Amino acid sequence: METMGRHVISELWGCDFDKLNDMDFIEKTFVNAALKSGAEVREVAFHKFAPQGVSGVVIISESHLTIHSFPEHGYASIDVYTCGELNPNVAAEYIAEALNAQTRENIELPRGMGPVKVNQSKVTAQ
Repeated sequence: METMGRHVISELWGCDFDKLNDMDFIEKTFVNAALKSGAEVREVAFHKFAPQGVSGVVIISESHLTIHSFPEHGYASIDVYTCGELNPNVAAEYIAEALNAQTRENIELPRGMGPVKVNQSKVTAQ
């Protein structure tokens, strides 16, 4: 059985506070990340929390991209799940660079193939 999808869970540390707290910036970044990966954007929904933080989702024909940001910690939790031929790492990398992440920990899970085998990578900005 071939994979039905690829799911990247990314921990981003050392991100820019102002970018993590800017809902419009995050929304544009996520839409652009989806488009850069070749996805077809269907719906976009983001929410700004008080006093800080943003959560949101970009629904794509191929699945979704999500974020929960914690500006006070310089941290963002992102999730990129794609089905078909799209590479979710393209979108995850674009987002990490846009947020100026100093450290990125990615876990990629194949979806729909039975028992899960985890592939993990860590990148620290130099």
